[in-house]
Amino acid sequence: MIGRLTGLIAEKQPPHLLLDVNGTGYELDVPMSTFYVLPHSGERCMLYTHLVIREDAHQLYGFATRQERDTFRELIKVTGIGPKIGLAILSGMNSEEFAQALAGEDIVRLSKIPGIGKKTAERLVLELRGKLGKLVSAGPLFEAAGKLTTETPARDDVLQALLALGYNEREATAAVKTLPADTDVSNGIRMALKALAR
Repeated sequence: MIGRLTGLIAEKQPPHLLLDVNGTGYELDVPMSTFYVLPHSGERCMLYTHLVIREDAHQLYGFATRQERDTFRELIKVTGIGPKIGLAILSGMNSEEFAQALAGEDIVRLSKIPGIGKKTAERLVLELRGKLGKLVSAGPLFEAAGKLTTETPARDDVLQALLALGYNEREATAAVKTLPADTDVSNGIRMALKALAR
């Protein structure tokens, strides 16, 4: 099992990431909560990882903190929750916010996440309540944590990220249209997700 990778960020195309580890490129899918704190392309970072092996693919997922990875691992144990929905949940809220939503039995907030209906939200609360309460904020992992990229405005990248997270084209396009013209990719995704959660 690959538990952690440290290397240079070769490509960032949310929610996908290519990490160069001593000349070997690892493709990872990461939640937006991790994507927000990644340093710029070409800079070094460390990610906790989870490998999912299926008949047709080996898929590697990356997380900024151990808590995020632990939350993801608990999520995919729930009936009807696969890795894609697990990433969508951690893209809509970080692991601490998710634990709070479970503790507060906030079905409305949980069911706003793509792929999560009312019944699935209720199942999440039933199966995970109490299991994630011990999660606490781990603080910034990267030196560049919280800093937003200064790339040129890239609404197409924001739109593609929203589509990859499971939002339909109408919802994603409407959210992207609300973004200020000078918004970068990371901030744009964050703002669009907040708009979609309302």
